[in-house]
Amino acid sequence: MLAGAAPARSPRTALLVIQEKGPSRDIDMKVRDHLAERGFTVRIADQDAEPATAKDVDLVIISSTISSKDVKPGWRTLPVPLLTWENDILDDLAMTGKRHDADFGEAEKERYLWIVNAPQPMAAGLPAGVVNVYGKQAAMSWGRPGLGATTIATIYGQPEKAAIFGYEKGATMDYEAIAPARRVMMFLNNDSFANLSPAGLKLFDAAIDWTVGGGR
Repeated sequence: MLAGAAPARSPRTALLVIQEKGPSRDIDMKVRDHLAERGFTVRIADQDAEPATAKDVDLVIISSTISSKDVKPGWRTLPVPLLTWENDILDDLAMTGKRHDADFGEAEKERYLWIVNAPQPMAAGLPAGVVNVYGKQAAMSWGRPGLGATTIATIYGQPEKAAIFGYEKGATMDYEAIAPARRVMMFLNNDSFANLSPAGLKLFDAAIDWTVGGGR
C-alpha cells in the first residue's frame, strides 16, 4: 500500500433468503447478480435457514419467494439491517399488525407509486408525486406500518397502503417492538424485480443503500 493511501474498503456482505427450490428462483438470481454488480458479496440461504447464520453479514434480504410459515422466528430480533418484499412476513418481523388485507397484503395490477417523502434518501432523488415503477402492470406488496416508521411511497390512489417504508434502528415498530437495526419493506412480488422500470430500480437501489447504511 502506498504511504498515506486509505485501506481498501472490504466488500459488504448480503445474505439473500429465498425458496431455493421455488419456481421464481431465476428472479432471485437476478437480484443476486444485481447486488454483486453493485459491489456486494452475496450469500444465498434457503427459507428455513437459522437467523444466526446472518450474524456476520452487513445486510439481510428476505425475498417474497419464501413461504413465511417455513421461516424461523429469530429474524425479528436479529441486530442486522434487513429488507424484505414479502408482505406475509411483515407481522412476524413486527413491521406491521397481523391482519391480512388490513395491515398488509398485495394489490393486483398496479404500476404507479405516489412518492410522499421525496427528501428522504430512499426516494432516490425522485420528485414528489406519481412515479411509474413497473414496465407493465403487476402485483405490489404493501403494509400499514407502525407510528415509528418513515413512509416513502404509497400505492397510487391508495394512500393507506405503504409501498416503501422503513424503521430506523431504535424506532418503535408494531407490538411495541424496537427495531434492532434498520428495517425496510418494498413493494415487489415474486417476479417483479425483472419488471422494474428505471425509476423502480433507482428506488430499489436507494432502499438497499439506506438499509445497509445504518450499520448495526
